[in-house]
Amino acid sequence: MSSLNLDDFTDLIERPDGGVRRDAEERRERQIVPPGALGRLDDLGEWLAAAQGSSPVRPVERPHVVLFAGDHGIAALGVSARPAGSATELVREVIEGGRPVSVLARRLGVPVRVVDMSLDCEPDTFPPDVARHRVRRGSGRIDIEDALTLEEAEAAFLAGVAVADEEADSGTDLVVLGDISVGGTTAAGVLVAALCGTDASVVTGRGGEAIDDLAWMRKCAAVRDALRRARPVLGEQLQLLATVGGADLAAMTGFLLQCAVRKLPVVLDGVVAAACALVGQRVAFRAPDWWLAAHKSGEPGQAKALDRMALEPLLDQGVRVGEGAGGLLALPLVQAAAALAAELPEKPRIPDVEPGTPDEEPAERAEQTGDAVEGSQAP
Repeated sequence: MSSLNLDDFTDLIERPDGGVRRDAEERRERQIVPPGALGRLDDLGEWLAAAQGSSPVRPVERPHVVLFAGDHGIAALGVSARPAGSATELVREVIEGGRPVSVLARRLGVPVRVVDMSLDCEPDTFPPDVARHRVRRGSGRIDIEDALTLEEAEAAFLAGVAVADEEADSGTDLVVLGDISVGGTTAAGVLVAALCGTDASVVTGRGGEAIDDLAWMRKCAAVRDALRRARPVLGEQLQLLATVGGADLAAMTGFLLQCAVRKLPVVLDGVVAAACALVGQRVAFRAPDWWLAAHKSGEPGQAKALDRMALEPLLDQGVRVGEGAGGLLALPLVQAAAALAAELPEKPRIPDVEPGTPDEEPAERAEQTGDAVEGSQAP
């Protein structure tokens, strides 16, 4: 039995400041560009103002990318285009600057933080700042066994909470959240199917590196079998993450919830982040108000999860690579929305005129004119 009470998050998480949002809306109505002319940028600016508790909204100056990494035992069934246990290579490429997220982060000047939760490698493969929250080597094969013990799930969840606190304490003002995993989209599909009450085929996609039809059928079967194991524990979210999630997914869920506690807005990248957000919504119904969906990844599980949380993605560019790349693409839009909301000038104010004032001056002139005419008449 876990000593962690997730129900506490329901009391700890508040909604973004509604009064500040109304102030931001009123400010927007006074600006020179008509409300609605900037489309969703208006909503974005108002959302960010409410999240910050500040109107006018402050610029987003210290965004960070946080990527939780792990290998999943289910990848041994051939459900991914990459071989099982190869997430380590992806992490190395991210750190060395060779992945799409690395290129975009350099261009945008955004730091990237990788957190090893369950990579299939030796603990000392990566520096301590990457590996110090690690829970185990790989996660279990969820179609036949639990991904984690309950104690490991709790440790991973609390690691995510700790990372969120570290980001908030360091001055990060917005997080782009993603994952680096092999087999992670399968675990995410199981979580979404379980929480939305759908069949395996409805949530099963083809992954970042698209799999062929045979691999997709294997993936559907894996999701179906894991889904049978998930249904009995739907009422216990930590047990659900232990049964069919993984250390990286448990950590992401803890991270998302604690970011909401700390009032730190988060941009969700792909299907894994969306699945963890859906678990977080089950824990604390107000939490999704602090999250923003970056883009449509093409994964049906992501679309299902975002629809359930009423989160509409900002972009639809067909980006499937994961690793926070799609989330970073949305960042300039958020920054643009903040700049427009704060810096657009307001319309000139028309001076207030008291009733009757415009008529007084002409009347006075008429009276003066009348006096002059009367005085000039002949007797």
